[in-house]
Amino acid sequence: MRKQAQVKDDNRITIIPEYGRQRLLNYAESFRDLADLFEEEEGGTGAVIGHKQDRRDYLWQRKLQENQGLLAEHLKEMAHIMAEVAKETCLYHPMSERRYRQMAKLLRESGIQLRNYFELEHEDGHVEISLTMKTISEKYVRLRENEHISVEDVADFISVANNTRLRPAKNAPLYLTPEWSTYYFLEEPVYHLLTGVAKAVKETEHISGDNYSFYEAEDGRMVTILSDGMGSGEKACSGSERVIELTERLLEAGFRKEAAIQMINGALAAAGQEENMSTLDLCDMNLYTGECEFIKVGAACTYIKRGRLVDRLSAQNFPLGVFGQLEPEVLYRTLQNGDYVIMLSDGVMDALSQGIGEEVLPEIIGKMEFSNPNEIANQILAYCLKQSKGQIRDDITVLVVGVWDQTEDCNL
Repeated sequence: MRKQAQVKDDNRITIIPEYGRQRLLNYAESFRDLADLFEEEEGGTGAVIGHKQDRRDYLWQRKLQENQGLLAEHLKEMAHIMAEVAKETCLYHPMSERRYRQMAKLLRESGIQLRNYFELEHEDGHVEISLTMKTISEKYVRLRENEHISVEDVADFISVANNTRLRPAKNAPLYLTPEWSTYYFLEEPVYHLLTGVAKAVKETEHISGDNYSFYEAEDGRMVTILSDGMGSGEKACSGSERVIELTERLLEAGFRKEAAIQMINGALAAAGQEENMSTLDLCDMNLYTGECEFIKVGAACTYIKRGRLVDRLSAQNFPLGVFGQLEPEVLYRTLQNGDYVIMLSDGVMDALSQGIGEEVLPEIIGKMEFSNPNEIANQILAYCLKQSKGQIRDDITVLVVGVWDQTEDCNL
């Protein structure tokens, strides 16, 4: 066992070269020092506050103190990201000469010339393969435009050879070219998702104040985001759209979800305008394990449908931008094949309140026999409109995410 562990350590490599890694760690330490400085100033400001008699000065000092605290937290988060990237490692699996020749032969038979092949195992245990290759010139010339070798085809070839389902990395090119290029392939997740959306705009407006996004991360996660802007119309749409865009950008940059939400909330609260308030409903699913994290900030209930059973997830907190600090509600569930996640905007609750109420919604969802997410979303919207007698007093958005195990046959 000791010998095996040593071999594993010998084959573990850092993602970033040593010089770049050390620079990142130095930057991280600088950000931590700067955060400590702001926290010290925040404490000093607190000592002055008690002696201020003027109410405006007192409120100004309190606001300054809150902003310093927020800035310190943001700097700490940036330091954390840099340190995590600097420490990131993966396990390198060396390939035998015999196996390399077999892979090269397999690709050559399909008109592909192989130069380098690397197999890496990331800390989460998932495999990544990089191939440096090009199309064989003679065959490439003979291929018609619609017969170019696609990267998807290569993924199928090497999946068979490695006995592991692989797919091209996100943003990979569609086709191989006659020039040497490196292409990346990732282990395919166990689960895949199908989505459905149904919307209705407030009857006095021409644009919805709700916005949503389905964001696929590189590490095998699918993030669904729904935001309901304060009020309705263009201002509400602009507010919720900004929340969606900022959330995506911060998550892509490597910020942890709670820290990203705090940063967005701080920015909206600092603006101090009522129209900046928006809800945030986030569903983050690990497509390899089915583990799912739900984060709610002022959002309506979410429902998980498993056959006729329905799990209701709710939160009691304020939207973004109300206070400088907030406590997002975080809930955890493990999803499985055939489950549906149903996310709703506040307009659904408003419509149901005009009829028999939200309390019967779990029963209605449980009785639905549809398997297509779009059909479920449209059926929920139709039910809401029926309860409100066709009156749409607030924007309505229904998102449905269906979960399927790719190893099983699923019929929609």
